[in-house]
Amino acid sequence: MGTIKFELRKDKADKQGKAPVRIIYQVQGQRKYISTDFRLYPENWHDQRAGNWNEGKTKEHYPAKAKLMKLEADIINKKLAAIKSDVETIEAQFEANKITYSAEMVLKQYNHNKNPVTKKSKSSKELFAFIDKYISDHKFTRVKGSLSVYKSLKFHLERYEAKECKKITFDDIDYSFFQGFQNFLVGLTKETDGQTIPALNNITIAKQLSTLKTFLNYAKAQGIEVSNKYESFKVKREHDLEVIALTRKEFQTLYDLDLSKKPAWDQVRDVFCFSCASSLRYSDLKQLKREHIKEDSIQLTAIKTTHRTTIPLNPFSKAILKKYAGEPRPLPVISNQKSNEHLAKICEFAGINEMIEIVRRHGAKRIATKYPKHELVRMHCGRKTFASLSIEAGMSAEYVMRIGGWKDYKSFSRYMNLTDGAIQGAMAAAWGGKVNKLKAV
Repeated sequence: MGTIKFELRKDKADKQGKAPVRIIYQVQGQRKYISTDFRLYPENWHDQRAGNWNEGKTKEHYPAKAKLMKLEADIINKKLAAIKSDVETIEAQFEANKITYSAEMVLKQYNHNKNPVTKKSKSSKELFAFIDKYISDHKFTRVKGSLSVYKSLKFHLERYEAKECKKITFDDIDYSFFQGFQNFLVGLTKETDGQTIPALNNITIAKQLSTLKTFLNYAKAQGIEVSNKYESFKVKREHDLEVIALTRKEFQTLYDLDLSKKPAWDQVRDVFCFSCASSLRYSDLKQLKREHIKEDSIQLTAIKTTHRTTIPLNPFSKAILKKYAGEPRPLPVISNQKSNEHLAKICEFAGINEMIEIVRRHGAKRIATKYPKHELVRMHCGRKTFASLSIEAGMSAEYVMRIGGWKDYKSFSRYMNLTDGAIQGAMAAAWGGKVNKLKAV
């Protein structure tokens, strides 16, 4: 019998550092190779097996991106073992028939066994290929990041297919499929600080399921035969989610903070405060040019929504623009990731450390975690701060929505993060008039 080895081809690593796994099969000095669909970080490969093998090393040697879910590692190792078993079975068949075989003969038989031309296998490939087509068809009309959820969907569907050991076709996707896929997503786990915890919360799971529905509707519009049996499945969404926004005092503290000795922080703080004062998303802060600034307003088309909007400038936004008047660009915007890293440290430096409880459900399990507020403040919180502080200051919801480009009041209402003080003030304004004393009975 021949020898079978699994190899991680580090010399073929992609830009992210992931390398392909291949099988080396050798018989009587003849060597052949079998490709697989698996790509892993070197940190996930040891002794011809997938897993998290370098847990004891420092973060520099074990980057967070190389974390591999146990379920995924088990699936990979199981499929590699299955390939080895298939090859050994072919060898045994040749030997039973007293046929002298070569590595090439075994590989040819293996490919034949694995790729029979059947309607079912074509349908499975058609499903995943169509997801790729959807991404390709929309890459010029959708914001790049918004399509990542479809890549994630494909990733989870492929893992679900491997777990169930059953090809997924368009005809298979009915109500029971959605139920099974949802249970699969709920059951995914990851290792954190030595503990096994759910990998996805209900918000992420609901997004995956609604994305699958959107994709199926698109497939039907393109003439693909898709069962309608999935339509009765209702995606359960989480409501009353926490909105992280600065209070008026926190915003003023951040705005007034002396960061002259930390120029990188100074610029990130200015960009964030501009977002708080204008409602601009990070993508629009990044695209902002001087031609977008028309006297006392900003006029541009939002990248995410393609909505044309006019945003009046206020004393805060005007002061920030004036600070960078001599620069080529209106604002010193750096990468979103680096901005967020700086912003968390800036807010900590500013003493924005109120404890915030974040509650998420993982299936039926409720998990509540407390964080100091500075750990939760990110660039996208600027837009939420604008809505919260504007409403609190008395601006009508209609005006806030118009400036910020919110179309739907239901989705906008969650950003109306009014403080207790503002609510008390509103109550006093509405009911605080002079009241005559009641006469005793």
